[in-house]
Amino acid sequence: QVQLVESGGGLVQAGGSLRLSCAASGLPFSYYYMGWFRQPPGKEREFVAAISQSGGRTIHADSVKGRFTISRDNAKNTVYLQMNSLKPEDTAVYYCAAGLGTMSSMRPDDYNYWGQGTQVTVSS
Repeated sequence: QVQLVESGGGLVQAGGSLRLSCAASGLPFSYYYMGWFRQPPGKEREFVAAISQSGGRTIHADSVKGRFTISRDNAKNTVYLQMNSLKPEDTAVYYCAAGLGTMSSMRPDDYNYWGQGTQVTVSS
């Protein structure tokens, strides 16, 4: 049974930092590209970042480029999202996802498994 479990969310002031983690089990982690998505209140789910199976290729949404960094540790079956210089507009439920294929993707439909999400709230 595949499980993706996010942690590290919480309440932080604008300008602060958080590090999200997503621990995967029940799948050959190194075979999957991994992504982070978020869903702000009342809005659609949106792409945040993705990383290839080896970690050698990353993609970040323009809205987070230079502030957020995705990384992974295949020995720990874990993907991370380091979030710096947080803004109130970063407030959302953050989800990690796992996809099987040759390229990491920005499209939610290309991902096979999803976590339950972790809330990030940035106060002004």
